[in-house]
Amino acid sequence: MKSTRICFGAFGVLMLTAGSTLADGHGAIGDDVIAAQRAALAKNTQGAGFGPQSPRDLETLSGNNARAFGTAPAFTQMNLCNIHFHENAEHRGGEFTAFAGNGDGAGAGTGFRYNGTLSEAELTPLGRTIGAGKYGDLAPGDTIELHYVHTTAQVAPGPTLGACLAESIGNPQLRVEAQVYVLVNDPEAADFVTLTQVEQVDGLYQAVNIPTDTGTPIAYNGSTTGPSFNEQGSPLQVSWSVRPEVMKVSITSVETWLSDNIFSEGEAHGVRNLVVNPDLISDIN
Repeated sequence: MKSTRICFGAFGVLMLTAGSTLADGHGAIGDDVIAAQRAALAKNTQGAGFGPQSPRDLETLSGNNARAFGTAPAFTQMNLCNIHFHENAEHRGGEFTAFAGNGDGAGAGTGFRYNGTLSEAELTPLGRTIGAGKYGDLAPGDTIELHYVHTTAQVAPGPTLGACLAESIGNPQLRVEAQVYVLVNDPEAADFVTLTQVEQVDGLYQAVNIPTDTGTPIAYNGSTTGPSFNEQGSPLQVSWSVRPEVMKVSITSVETWLSDNIFSEGEAHGVRNLVVNPDLISDIN
């Protein structure tokens, strides 16, 4: 892993001016660049034995990658080890199918957005910048994909992928429970601090308020994500469960969480290109 920032979905970084964004298409690359990245990914993984990759189109149910690994236990039987989110959804499906564009080819300005409509009140600007970082900043109407990362290792929650690993077990099973949220200027919307609350339950760290009313999760075998894998395969095996329905969340509660959380998260992470090569995705049963 070549990144200086080791975390699920955040293995690479892109330097942008704080608060900058590619949401308006400025600086977006062409389809030929994305095609070249996908060709490089195919070349660099061919015959190397990589397992199925993430993210993917959840409406594509078949794939040619049959690399076997055991499905991780239910998240209630694992330790919650990390929480972070990406600006725009990395996966495509359910209520998040509106393509944000090619972006800059390095994780900013791409992915998928909520395909529904929001009220004028929900979209009211805050008049201040929230979550400014390498991949832009956050505003009412933005979509994020939150990853609740779990491990079978005996660990406590903390920053980056390192929190999910332990010296006592070299090959922990990994699971990501994913939920897509849309940010709204509404104090009555769901509270992000509550949604990310962590407690110990029967000796295991748990995110006790993971949504249960956003559709039956779509489960599949995949990998870690993040834009540094646009041309390289991810070597880690992850059991994914992605909820198909979006939940509205108060953007000011996201601001509160970013200002103080045990994961040292202060901004959104970048998005890996959707993996479409049939040889790099598995069947969804």
